[in-house]
Amino acid sequence: MEERYDPQKVELKWQEYWSRKRLYTTDTDASREKFYCLEMFPYPSGKIHMGHVRNYAIGDVIARYKRMRGYSVLHPMGWDAFGLPAENAAIKQGVHPTQWTHENIGYMKEQLRRMGLSYDWDREVTTCAPEYYRWNQWFFLKMLEKGLAYKKSSFVNWCGSCMTVLANEQVIEGKCWRCDSAVVQKELDQWFFRITRYVEELLSGCERLRGWPENVVAMQKNWIGRSEGVEMDFPLEGTDGKVRIFTTRPDTLWGATFVCLAPDHPLSERVAADKEKLAAVRAAYGEAGEKEGVFSGFYAVNPMNGEKIPVYVASFVLMGYGTGAIMSVPAHDQRDFEFAKKYDLPVREVIVPGEKSGEAGTSAAPGQRPPMQEAYDGPGVLVNSGRFSGLKNDDAIREIGKYIEEKGLGKRVINFKLRDWGISRQRYWGTPIPVIYCGTCGIVPVDEKDLPVILPEDVKFTGRGGSPLLDSEAFLKVKCPKCGGEARRETDTMDTFVDSSWYFVRYCSKKDEEALQRGNIAYWMPVDQYIGGVEHAVLHLLYSRFFTRVLRDIGILDFDEPFTNLLTQGMVCMETLKCPEHGWLFPEEVKDGACLLCGKEIARGRVEKMSKSRKNVVDPDHLIGRYGADTSRLFSLFAAPPEKDLEWSDKGVEGAYRFLNRIWGIVFRNREALPRSEPLPSSLPMTDEASRLLRKTHQTIKRVTNDIEREYHFNTAISALMELVNEMSSFQPLQDGDRAVFRKSLDTALVLLSPFAPHVAEELWEAAGNEPSIFGQKWPEWDEGIAREEVIELVVQVNGKVRAKVMAPPGLPDEEIKERAVSEPKVRGFIGQKDIRKIVVVKGRLVNIVTSNEG
Repeated sequence: MEERYDPQKVELKWQEYWSRKRLYTTDTDASREKFYCLEMFPYPSGKIHMGHVRNYAIGDVIARYKRMRGYSVLHPMGWDAFGLPAENAAIKQGVHPTQWTHENIGYMKEQLRRMGLSYDWDREVTTCAPEYYRWNQWFFLKMLEKGLAYKKSSFVNWCGSCMTVLANEQVIEGKCWRCDSAVVQKELDQWFFRITRYVEELLSGCERLRGWPENVVAMQKNWIGRSEGVEMDFPLEGTDGKVRIFTTRPDTLWGATFVCLAPDHPLSERVAADKEKLAAVRAAYGEAGEKEGVFSGFYAVNPMNGEKIPVYVASFVLMGYGTGAIMSVPAHDQRDFEFAKKYDLPVREVIVPGEKSGEAGTSAAPGQRPPMQEAYDGPGVLVNSGRFSGLKNDDAIREIGKYIEEKGLGKRVINFKLRDWGISRQRYWGTPIPVIYCGTCGIVPVDEKDLPVILPEDVKFTGRGGSPLLDSEAFLKVKCPKCGGEARRETDTMDTFVDSSWYFVRYCSKKDEEALQRGNIAYWMPVDQYIGGVEHAVLHLLYSRFFTRVLRDIGILDFDEPFTNLLTQGMVCMETLKCPEHGWLFPEEVKDGACLLCGKEIARGRVEKMSKSRKNVVDPDHLIGRYGADTSRLFSLFAAPPEKDLEWSDKGVEGAYRFLNRIWGIVFRNREALPRSEPLPSSLPMTDEASRLLRKTHQTIKRVTNDIEREYHFNTAISALMELVNEMSSFQPLQDGDRAVFRKSLDTALVLLSPFAPHVAEELWEAAGNEPSIFGQKWPEWDEGIAREEVIELVVQVNGKVRAKVMAPPGLPDEEIKERAVSEPKVRGFIGQKDIRKIVVVKGRLVNIVTSNEG
């Protein structure tokens, strides 16, 4: 063993050992309890970042820990390899997406290996490989058979920069989720997956996601968006037509002063006379910010009061929700209020604050009230609402709903915000949709025996127009499978979220095994612990839940939910640095508060998520090259609980490195004097110091185990390990029993350290005379009797200030602790003649006595 800890040498040695011994290769073993640990697979952009380091280190600790607890652990990795960046690289750099993607995969795979991650690479998946995406196509055909895949013309979200369609979930505040460009509406023929067939099940299933963060479950529910309301027809004056509206607020029907249609509502084109203005409204469709509208020239009649109100086409009304038409009540909806003010439409108040009619009258009557500055959407009492005036609005919702049904004016209904999933993309780098268009036979599915439909290599990437597949004659022209006549292939490719909606199932079998091997799937699924960013709380997770149900219904699976437990790790954050001349700076471009490029003083900005654009990033390669993978892992795990944001700290990295050097030094100094590693006899003679170290060892086993099991609080687990190592550093064995205890403590510390810093734990385990691998060891168990303190220190405060420390047996009842604290002479002196108002006991170790100010 060398005196100096050399992380590069140590880590490469053990990575080669693990690979040679195939230590992390997993087989299906029905005799053992399984544990499936999975981190969300990355897009192969070229390099991993510190967010990846943190995410994958979390998963690796869990996987290693579960193996040592005796589980058969599946811990795979792969590549979410289809996507726009590869195609954009082809346009800008002239590199084919296949080459660009596989070069990036090669580099990133080596980075992951360098981190010492315990992946079973025999199960690696790459979604752009034909042997993978053939199954996307097979699932599509099965959905087509069951009516779950269909094509229709619709207005879609179009990103002009990416030149493709976006799902509703991919439009964030009117902008593309990928490139942040403005999204517009465009009418196209599109393929859809009928996710709405499962809407009730997806919603009710949220109640069973007990291992998911509450905020993520809430986001799933909100996106599905169940709402109860009424549908009713507003006749169009002077015509036989009518507008069917949906509202969740029938209590405001008397306050409706206009009707709004979605820009893609079937009536919009017919009723809007100003086509140029209608086009402008459609261009603003769904965007945040200014509301755009155009008057149709028509009026609708409110069936509740017979009032004639104007019909507008408005950019903020969504065709996909309800009926695509709403009654607008500006007095009680802020969006309607802003629209009414812009287009000078009346505002009529029909709900006023108060619990009952008399209370509502304490403020000015609606006609005498000052003009409204904003909509009132709170509870209250109905006014100006005919027979229902005076009712509390919650009661009115129910009563008016009943009245509408009794009078045949409409019906009570349940609606959902969730729309069918548009999967068509006008790009090259994605899964080809396996259908053929024949002039005679129409839409014809590709025969299963002809799968996969493979992307052609001979395409040109110009960045202009639609998909490059349109220019590939060899791909485009084909014979019809039904009649043998001339036909053409579909040139749209699938949304890349299809790839990630079932990849966790593919991992259940090795690369050279049948992709959907039922026995393997039944053994490994569902995923026991899924780990990834909260930014996927709607898109990926909802689609995965949908796909799991589809695969269940075609006989592949026998469960409903893909992920039993979900951990959404926090972001890695760092302060920003800005030069008045050169703008954002990388950390290495700053020294002593000055820009190294020009010498000017830099401004330190707020701590925020690491991003390339603001240059507040740390290169994992540089970090590992300087400190090693174990230090990088240890810091990312110690700096914050996994679900919280992590603030980058160079001092924190140095601290993690010093800790590993400290335990290295302990082994180096004691390596010759260590006794054989054997179980401790029950009657071993030892000094009091050795007894304390043994107790500390068992307490540490308990704390580390409980902290890992209890929501993966790795930071406090590592803190407990540091306390044990500190105690070992100062321990001086005086007799054989002491040396045996020290050996026990050292072996235990290394095993407890191994999931967090696997390379150095392996090296020190071997240096201490043990046979590798340390990961063949069972996780240690603690003895509650040994771990229990014989006495504890009781800290006594008077009015928040520490006044005494008292030794007491552990586990005393609170009342006895209070008596001991009050009877302590030092404490009595501080209390004097003052009255004791209350005594608070905190976790049996802290007492705070609160007294009066006088005495």
